[in-house]
Amino acid sequence: MELNLYPYELKFRHTFTISRKSKDVQPLLVVALSENGQTGLGETADNSYYNMTVPILMNAIEQHRDFIESYKLRSPEVFWEELYPKFKDNMFALCALDIAAHDLHARLLGKKLYEVWNLDISNNPLTDYTIGIDSVENMVKKLVEFPWPIYKVKLGTKDDIKIIRELRKHTDSVFRVDANCAWGVDETLRNAAALKELGVEFIEQPMPAEDWEGMKKVYRESALPLFADESCIVEQDVRKCFGLFHGINIKLTKCGGITPARRMIFEAKSLGMQVMTGSMNESTVGTSAVAHLLPYLDHVDMDGPLLLAEDTATGVRIENGKIFYADLPGTGATLLRS
Repeated sequence: MELNLYPYELKFRHTFTISRKSKDVQPLLVVALSENGQTGLGETADNSYYNMTVPILMNAIEQHRDFIESYKLRSPEVFWEELYPKFKDNMFALCALDIAAHDLHARLLGKKLYEVWNLDISNNPLTDYTIGIDSVENMVKKLVEFPWPIYKVKLGTKDDIKIIRELRKHTDSVFRVDANCAWGVDETLRNAAALKELGVEFIEQPMPAEDWEGMKKVYRESALPLFADESCIVEQDVRKCFGLFHGINIKLTKCGGITPARRMIFEAKSLGMQVMTGSMNESTVGTSAVAHLLPYLDHVDMDGPLLLAEDTATGVRIENGKIFYADLPGTGATLLRS
């Protein structure tokens, strides 16, 4: 296979703020794998919380360029297994390579990726749209300027209930909230009760990822369902979350790509847990890959391209929460520039 790396820095439409940090630009890395006249694209996102920068990601991949370029792709899953020992300390880089391999494999077969898996896309869930932390007034403004059927609202402030109360005055849309580890046990229980009254559907990662003991009490007593994010990074975490969360939010970038994500989905479902996939503010390359997992999912947060003022590619299209696939094989993503 031929390997090419394309780093990007894409501006956000608005400053994007969660409980931990704010940013105006999202660095991303797109990986291209080519074979027999076809090219597959994968993507991974820079993320300071996990100490992953684009230079670190590029360096990790470059160290194994010879192996990758001498490889003849037959199965993305086998490719992942052979890459894993080399990238077990860098799931972000592995993710981009895995997505590109799945895209390439499907293109070589002349099929859309969901067709390779024989999936029915007729009942796909709608994606939410994220409202990042800001002043209450600005959060209301962001909501009003972007009417949407489902909103994910980032929380983790001293005014969390006030924020949802004010937003609720302007829409009847579904609300989900994401505290990004910002609350404690008592605060989570108080907020869950109040948020339920305000029509919130579920809470994502209310408490620090390492507070497994606290989650036992919260899981028993919460008025709302709870979804793990920072507590569920890789495959081994799924069973840890059973009995502590009602569902898991899988990030392809964090778990190492589509190959392990599918295994995580199947395991969570076997345990009776709900499943969603989330966004790391990927562009249309990564988002187009997530779209092919939709038939497996209960919920999805794939609004990265909607939050960004720029993009890397054409591909999946999102209108009022509904996802439309590109009429191309693979994931359907095509680079705008390289």
